[in-house]
Amino acid sequence: MSALNSAPDVLPKAGENGYIYNDFAFTVATKNGSGSQTSNGVLVYSLFKMGIPVNAKNLFPSNIKGLPTWYTIRANKDGYTARKAVTEMAITFNQDTAAEDIAKLPPGGVVMIPKDWSWGRSRDDLIWYELPVKDIMKSLDNVPTEFKDRIANMTYVGAVAQLFDIPLDVVYQSLLDSFKGKKKPADMNFAAVQATFDWVAANMPKQDGYKFTPMQGNNGDKILITGNEAAGLGAIFGGVSVVAWYPITPSTSVVDSIMGFQYLRRDPETGKETVAVVQAEDEIAAIGMIIGAGWAGARSMTATSGPGISLMAEFTGLAYYAEIPCVIWDVTRMGPSTGLPTRTSQGDLMFTHFLGHGDSRQIVMLPGSVEECFEYGWRAFDYAERLQMPIFVLSDLDIGMNNWMAKPFDYPEEPMDRGKVLNADQLTQFIEDKGKWGRYMDADGDGIPYRTLPGTNHPRSAWFARGTGHNEMATYSERGDDWVKNMERLRHKFETARAILPAPELDWDRANSHKVGILTFGSNHDAVRETRDWLRDKHGVESDYLRVKALPLHADVKAFLDAHDVTFIVENDFDGQMNQVINVEHPETAIKRVSLALGDSLPMTPDWLYGKITQHMGK
Repeated sequence: MSALNSAPDVLPKAGENGYIYNDFAFTVATKNGSGSQTSNGVLVYSLFKMGIPVNAKNLFPSNIKGLPTWYTIRANKDGYTARKAVTEMAITFNQDTAAEDIAKLPPGGVVMIPKDWSWGRSRDDLIWYELPVKDIMKSLDNVPTEFKDRIANMTYVGAVAQLFDIPLDVVYQSLLDSFKGKKKPADMNFAAVQATFDWVAANMPKQDGYKFTPMQGNNGDKILITGNEAAGLGAIFGGVSVVAWYPITPSTSVVDSIMGFQYLRRDPETGKETVAVVQAEDEIAAIGMIIGAGWAGARSMTATSGPGISLMAEFTGLAYYAEIPCVIWDVTRMGPSTGLPTRTSQGDLMFTHFLGHGDSRQIVMLPGSVEECFEYGWRAFDYAERLQMPIFVLSDLDIGMNNWMAKPFDYPEEPMDRGKVLNADQLTQFIEDKGKWGRYMDADGDGIPYRTLPGTNHPRSAWFARGTGHNEMATYSERGDDWVKNMERLRHKFETARAILPAPELDWDRANSHKVGILTFGSNHDAVRETRDWLRDKHGVESDYLRVKALPLHADVKAFLDAHDVTFIVENDFDGQMNQVINVEHPETAIKRVSLALGDSLPMTPDWLYGKITQHMGK
């Protein structure tokens, strides 16, 4: 097999009774809009309730209805959650893609397919389960005819439950959860599950070697949540008060989440909302609104993706130069242009970091988990107000729209950091101590000035928020020395930010560095973790690890690069953008870096990464 795309020979081993438990993956192939979202979700939540570490990836088209959808579910008893390049089973419920889906299965793989298609067994090295979907649905006298097509996908849920040992009571509870406790739709769907379960038990002997078994107590302290939901909840806890956005895949559910959690901040006495959510006419208006709100003292944010960032560029430059705090979530999708709206990418890294014409660089936070989506959901406001500038949070579709296991989030214990804001008394004292106050004075030597908010009751509190040239007093100026002084202060502020932003995640003993280092960011973490284990188990190659959490780069990045003979820079974009950012800051390390950039619109697999690293190392 090619080292470029194949995993090592670390395939799961069967147990004493010949079965492989809780260590396989399957793909569900359906048509978009066919109701498969509910049936797939029931399978994932059922495995989760059984205590089995599980992760799912939804590969769906940008059309509303009709085109192919693939949903991959991976269960792994050891907690590996990265996408697998090859799955052991295919539930082929889309005739348009069935040939391709079946062809991708490995020898010994499992096919589940409607018998009604009369497909025939196109490969004799696979195990075939053929379900009489139409006959089963016709037999459901208690389900109205107009609903039968909508719940037909529940037949594969019933078949999987019977063949792979998912208890029906767990399936039913997952259905109730899916329908928010509404018994009528849950019962209707469960009728199809039960009928198929019974039919399979009576007519379809088990032939494959895979099963699920409960792992008691394993997921009891965990939740399933998407990154976008976590981000919205974090923003609520972070004190957001103004949200303006224009809908765009895959970021819309960030704001949906905020609206869903608004009740947590509802005034208990008046019942009035304390979070204003405005759908703007476009992304330009949305960022204009949050900049205005940030200038007025509100904690404000928007959520968008690459095309929206394109429209926000000019206003972002205003917020950078006028030094106005706001937060922009970029849930990245595949570009350029419209690109692939429903596929994942990390390709907005350089775009956001250098956004704005002229000499401007933006702060970019890089969550690598749903826990960090929650944390950065509130912490980004602290950084925005402390540093008085836009803060970009660069997530991606994989983290944002897929369900992930996580421990319940910690309530933020730190008080809100409003930064250097002067009230009337503090402004009087400031002027007494310094002799004057100017909006863009660097009084503390850290590049961060002091600000006042509109309405501050002091005769000298007013200032003009200029996107044009200005001096430290916020007075219009075209003098070259004023311009240079201001730009030098902004650069110094950027260096201040470098030290206070989240430090990288490290698995590295500085006193005993290995020869190989792996550096990545964001949602690649799980693929890297599994790859490192494969390298150690198969080849005895130990590696050190660094995951960047924010730009500008922390000092640990340079130290990590210097400490290793070779560092693989792993990222899910086509051009190796993190490697290019490192080139800008640490060009002298180029000879020790190897860029491994994928950018194929899918979540990264350890199969691909392992192949690339072993190829480079000559293994």
